Amino acid sequence: MNSRAPARSKWIPDQHGAWAMLAVPFAAGTFLGDPRWLHLPLFVCWLLAYATAFHLQQHIRLRRCSRNPRAAERHVRPFLTFATALILLGTPLLVLRPWLAVAVAAALPFFAVNTLYALRNRERALVNGLVAIVPACAMLLVALRVGGGTPGEGMGPFAACLLYFGGTVLYVKSMIRERRNRRFLIGSVAYHCAALICATLLHPPLAALFALCLLRAALLPGRGLRIRTVGLIEVGLSAALLVTLLAL
Repeated sequence: MNSRAPARSKWIPDQHGAWAMLAVPFAAGTFLGDPRWLHLPLFVCWLLAYATAFHLQQHIRLRRCSRNPRAAERHVRPFLTFATALILLGTPLLVLRPWLAVAVAAALPFFAVNTLYALRNRERALVNGLVAIVPACAMLLVALRVGGGTPGEGMGPFAACLLYFGGTVLYVKSMIRERRNRRFLIGSVAYHCAALICATLLHPPLAALFALCLLRAALLPGRGLRIRTVGLIEVGLSAALLVTLLAL
């Protein structure tokens, strides 16, 4: 029984930083509009879609790049399971809300780019990370429309999410993979300065949050923080983003 637990745990995508990106825009769109029962199965489908894409891309990457032929095969069962669940739950949603097919189609080019990077074993590339945040943040617009809102009402919060999570991608890389790259750090700080200006012009109440983001981007790299600490800081700032968006 104990031997099965580690195997099952591998079904859950290990890219922990993605969870806030999956949840915060969706929650913002849900509560900026009128929360409805349909949001629950839609959110489950959103998580299933992420898990399906993760295991497919890992299978593609490992099958092409790994020296261990079995490494890719461990992603087959999770992929098939999550994909089947997504089809079974997602099909009724498409029947109830046919316009969701447009949202799916709009996300496919971003999925294709992420899959191409997986094929080239370059998942950690900066561009790949930035591409991934677009459909994640766009779920705000989808959830808002399910709740009776309009895309126009959600464009400001959508842009704020793009600015925030774009900065997160840069900041986390400056703390881990690019921690010795001075030019990358300068680029990250420059981005956060621009994001602060844009967010303030977008909605002045966002200024305080984006100022905090700028401070952490400028002051924390090089201080030897543990990865867990870096993650906890991002969880706190993501929660602050959600609260700020809902208070606008």
